[in-house]
Amino acid sequence: MACKTRELVLGRTLRALEIENDLISTTVLLDKGADIYRLIYKPKNTDVLWKSPWGLKEVARGFDSAADSLTAWLEAYAGGWQVLFPNGGFANTYKGVELGYHGEASMKAWDYALLESSAASIEVLLSLRLSRSPYTIERWMRLEASSPILQIRERITNHAGEAMDCMWSHHPAYGAPFLSEHCVIDTDARSLLSDDQYVGAANPLTLDTEYPWPMAGDLDLSTIPAPDQPRDLLGYLKDFESGWYSITNRQLGFGIGFTWDTDVFPFAWFWQELNASPGFPFYKCSYVIAIEPASSIPGHGLSAVIEKSGSHLTLQPGESREVEMKVVFYESRAGLEHIDEAGNIRLK
Repeated sequence: MACKTRELVLGRTLRALEIENDLISTTVLLDKGADIYRLIYKPKNTDVLWKSPWGLKEVARGFDSAADSLTAWLEAYAGGWQVLFPNGGFANTYKGVELGYHGEASMKAWDYALLESSAASIEVLLSLRLSRSPYTIERWMRLEASSPILQIRERITNHAGEAMDCMWSHHPAYGAPFLSEHCVIDTDARSLLSDDQYVGAANPLTLDTEYPWPMAGDLDLSTIPAPDQPRDLLGYLKDFESGWYSITNRQLGFGIGFTWDTDVFPFAWFWQELNASPGFPFYKCSYVIAIEPASSIPGHGLSAVIEKSGSHLTLQPGESREVEMKVVFYESRAGLEHIDEAGNIRLK
């Protein structure tokens, strides 16, 4: 099958863009953050990304009543994969304006242009000029025929006449039927730092503690609990050799790998919500994990990052920063030894 793309409408009104080759199909929400809503490995006919129980929120339907950006973001969170920029985590005030929960980029409609379209390859450019902060964000997505690799290049640019601080991360969330107790996580991270605030309802980690990956005491974090074994936690993978992870479903016989530039994203947020948290929004009925390449920790908003770790990005007037990421599908019942920067894998 040749590479192809098409516009479509999800629900009643939500514009989306589908990009596919013979192995991969991905659906991007043009009207909501350029979220990667679906990421399907065609040989197994399986979407690896989580979908929230409350589903897609329609654009301009009903009456919005959220009084805070956290509630608004979660109501609009249909699952899938978001870019979090220029803030990650809690709302906070920076240079005279509130930066909303998880950042403006994930809540706006994006533009797109088709740069290349042939049987052999397809490339699209998605872009957004933020309103509340003086940035543009651009994302190139590319598929080549018969390749199991989704290539992504993203760039942020500061248009202000002054230096600007920011956080930047990617939030792919994985769910059933791909996610199960048959999954194993491999990565070249050497350690995991637990969050210093997240208590949770069934959190096995001690606050603000560094663990040698994958062990947290006697607990092996590289394996996923079954849906009837509640767990919730938040931590940060760090000390990467090159920057990659994979999740392999040993029963289904395939997995997804992710590799990225650690010069820009030296961390990966490690979040699990496995039918554990009571009340809004998860109500003990969400089985999801996310491993999120990130510029900064902790995930408490830009002001907290500046105060606690100094791991924020600072862009001078007119400065741009770019990151390259690759997502690769593979077939295995054991997992991966390595993914290189080109997306080539070495199986266990």
